[in-house]
Amino acid sequence: MKRLSVIATLILALSVAGCEMLPQSGPPRDGWITLFDGTDLNNWTAIGNANWRLTEGNVQAELGSGFLVSKKSYTNFQLRVIFWVDTEANSGVFLRCSDPQKISATNAYEVNIFDKRPDPTYGTGAIVNVAKVSPMPRAGGQWNTYEITASGNRFSITLNGVRTVDVVDNQHASGPIALQYGAGVVKFNRVEIKPL
Repeated sequence: MKRLSVIATLILALSVAGCEMLPQSGPPRDGWITLFDGTDLNNWTAIGNANWRLTEGNVQAELGSGFLVSKKSYTNFQLRVIFWVDTEANSGVFLRCSDPQKISATNAYEVNIFDKRPDPTYGTGAIVNVAKVSPMPRAGGQWNTYEITASGNRFSITLNGVRTVDVVDNQHASGPIALQYGAGVVKFNRVEIKPL
């Protein structure tokens, strides 16, 4: 009986220790703010007819065309986006959108997610019409992490720990962030931002 009591105490202690390693909810950690964590879309407005829906801790679309647009605007920031796409996907993360009702690569910075783009120099890992990528990395069929920094006129993009873009550009100063659905299957799992 004493031995069972010791085992039960050890299991309880390990459970408590394990819980302490999980991310805690509450105020932002080190300045990071969660814009999406799989539970709701309160920080976003849907534009277009993409069939965005919450499923299994992600927001997913595979029909239609459109965007999830952040309700707030951002100027200088670090952005972390965890996403999954299939090999046919056309998606992207748009920054500093000047017209949140009509988002395009001409009125925002489009950090592309498009493995089968006809011109791969602006495919996955690039900023469309601003910064080319070579060789183009592939995002299809796996979970990926974009780490994006926009500081003044300087932009850096890292995909899965590999720097794809480091560029200076002065076209767009501030605006919302938008997550795109264009084709294939697209899932976003987490979006976090740290204002600079």
